[in-house]
Amino acid sequence: ELEKRLDNPGGQLGGSCQLPDMGTQIDPTDPNNFPLFATHFMDMTAMALACDLTRVITLQFSASTNNRPYPWLMFDDGTGPKPITDDEHVLGHQPDTDAIAWGKLNVIRHWYGEQFAYLLGKLAAIPEGDGTMLDNTAILFMSEIARGNTHSHMDMPFLIAGSAGGYFKTGQYLSFDGDRSHVDLLIS
Repeated sequence: ELEKRLDNPGGQLGGSCQLPDMGTQIDPTDPNNFPLFATHFMDMTAMALACDLTRVITLQFSASTNNRPYPWLMFDDGTGPKPITDDEHVLGHQPDTDAIAWGKLNVIRHWYGEQFAYLLGKLAAIPEGDGTMLDNTAILFMSEIARGNTHSHMDMPFLIAGSAGGYFKTGQYLSFDGDRSHVDLLIS
């Protein structure tokens, strides 16, 4: 019922609603093309919202056991930069003392943060009402666990961008101490 109430199939091209340029066809099996696919998905996400084709989007970059390599990202282990060809899931299960694995994960997670920033930039560039689409949207950026090697949910970072039309107070950092559910953040 909620989906039907939010659905608006009447989106039309014009104004901020433009077909994104997808370029030429790319090989989905080549891991080096993943950044291009990510950009395309975020471009389509922004346009689906701008065209009012949907009001709710879930964008998940991988399954929970992400076995993706990141050959376009470089990590310097002290012997010079090399492509990250490791399985991210395996890297995340290494002990905290494995500086190489956690260094590679830092590079990977930085890249995901850049993708989030790209999406925010796309939404911020779309005028809507007295502000931008980002002003009228709420976007949650997170992982499903805080640490892969312990499957911990403690000290799990969440980032919410946009104020949902002024509903959310922005520019704040919240820290929930103790054994509390992330739902405490979502209802705060």
